Amino acid sequence: MDHKGLKEWSKKAADWAHDYHEGLRDRPVRATLEPGSLRDQLPTSAPEHAEAMETIWEDFTSLVPDAMTHWQHPRFFAYFPANAAPVSMLAEQLVNAMASNALIWQTAPAATEVEQAMMVWLRKALGLPDAFTGTIHDSATTATLSAILTMREAALEWKGLYEGLSAQPRMRVYASGETHSSIDKAVRVAGIGQDNLVKIPVDDDLSMRPDLLAQAIKEDRAAGYLPIGIVLCAGGTSVGAFDKMKECIAIAREEDLPTHIDAAWAGSAMICPEFRELWDGAEGADSIIFNPHKWLGAQFDCAVQFMRNPVDQVRTLGLRPTYLETLGTSEVTNFNEWTVPLGRRFRALKIWFLLRAHGLEDLRQRIRNHVAWSNELYGKIAQLPGIEMITTPRLSLFSFALEAGDEATEKLLQQINDDGRIYLTQTHHKGRLVIRVQVGQFDCTRDDVMMVEKVLKELI
Repeated sequence: MDHKGLKEWSKKAADWAHDYHEGLRDRPVRATLEPGSLRDQLPTSAPEHAEAMETIWEDFTSLVPDAMTHWQHPRFFAYFPANAAPVSMLAEQLVNAMASNALIWQTAPAATEVEQAMMVWLRKALGLPDAFTGTIHDSATTATLSAILTMREAALEWKGLYEGLSAQPRMRVYASGETHSSIDKAVRVAGIGQDNLVKIPVDDDLSMRPDLLAQAIKEDRAAGYLPIGIVLCAGGTSVGAFDKMKECIAIAREEDLPTHIDAAWAGSAMICPEFRELWDGAEGADSIIFNPHKWLGAQFDCAVQFMRNPVDQVRTLGLRPTYLETLGTSEVTNFNEWTVPLGRRFRALKIWFLLRAHGLEDLRQRIRNHVAWSNELYGKIAQLPGIEMITTPRLSLFSFALEAGDEATEKLLQQINDDGRIYLTQTHHKGRLVIRVQVGQFDCTRDDVMMVEKVLKELI
């Protein structure tokens, strides 16, 4: 294919994408195939000679869509959404066409400077202080790893980067059991070790107990360990837990420890002022992450990290060999020095398009609708026989189970997802298997959300 052929097939792909989204409600949300069944239909080696694009296209349309779980389906209520507003898709097409690598300023000046501007727009939209600046990572996992590495090196006075960790004190990071597994992965990859991620018990509201946090830090110092930082939860993946930001950050300041807030899902809701009480005190954190690709409509991948002062993170992650210098100036921002990867996509373009094409008020209304519909659905499910509501809505996330126990709950979940009209997933909460419902798909309607009740009525 040359660029002339690309023009023709791009139009065909755009038509297919339109028809695909128009027909999503008629598809089962989750793929129904058995593991390995698609792979077994593919040749065992690459062709020696070029194949016609028509043949490739036919194989794609006949094999791939039916083997996908449809994340843009309006009745996708599992995990958290990975939303892709149409204008975000358009921006990604343009990014793909330019195919730039924004590793330093001079390789993609527009990518760097639009990203700088979008960090200001988003910071203001979330109501954060002017002191924060930010950058875009691929995912919250990478952003959290960057924050944990920075905690490590600041505590070691940057000796770990050069001397390694073998002769360093045993380090400790603190979080609650409601935090995402990406925190566990970060301490593993950072060489701190999962045994040194101290999970602080939570109270009845599922918030980390500040008194036990202070006690754990005191005991670790007495034992000769080196506390290096605290990770706080704002909208936990399991059932939507929020830590008490003010109280925990006050302890962090008393102990001279940095704080990192994981708001990967719930952070988007903070464009609505009425929800900010859920993370009251977040403005005192050192690092905050949220994923516009979850609930704001920016196509995956797009994880924003705000930092009160990026100097420590740049000192931890930045390298500038001669071949990465911009000759004639040393004062440009090179975002690769703020993140783990050297290569970087132009992720800011879709944020720019999205915020302009929708405006903050439209995005706020979508989130408000999701929260309202989730609460309405919660009330309806609570009236169904044999169902026990486990956690009340945290924003748009709640959970329930069958009174008959875990085995019956698991069987029900399998029936729900095999039915295909909706898609839900499970978690464990206080020793029980529970079913999560999370409303957040970009184009879902109230009728889509109430379909959950309809399906449950038919299956229980």
